[in-house]
Amino acid sequence: MGLKVRVDLAACQGYACCMMEAPELFDVDDHSGKAVLLSGNPPDDQRSRALDAARACPAHAIAVEND
Repeated sequence: MGLKVRVDLAACQGYACCMMEAPELFDVDDHSGKAVLLSGNPPDDQRSRALDAARACPAHAIAVEND
């Protein structure tokens, strides 16, 4: 079973909490100020980091699911 991470860009407010929690999975676009997902299907060993980023997002813009 794989891991699927999604960012709702309409909900993203650019707080960058995701990038602070999981810099290997997220970045912030310099122009829009919104989250950039570096990998929508990260390896399963990144699950806890992805879940930490989702919990840290004040806008609740990150979803972590099983693929």
